[in-house]
Amino acid sequence: MIRIIIENTLLFLLPTAIYVAYVLLKRRVEGPSSAGVLDDAPLIWLVAAGAGLVIITLIVFGSVSGGKPGQVYHPPVYKDGKIEPGRLE
Repeated sequence: MIRIIIENTLLFLLPTAIYVAYVLLKRRVEGPSSAGVLDDAPLIWLVAAGAGLVIITLIVFGSVSGGKPGQVYHPPVYKDGKIEPGRLE
């Protein structure tokens, strides 16, 4: 569960990280500036882009992963000292 939370948080913050990297690279080329990195940032657009990215990812993975209708899931089984992975039949 924690993996899902971390992945979604990173996806949400990805547009902001790209924006900060762009601003820092631009400042390095143009010269030093006294303003903060996020002072003039379009925060509403960054939040919207992050939320959109998370929603699109959840929709895509929710609709393409899993088995076909009618398939039976057999969970992992411990047999002969080994764990046999779960499977769909």
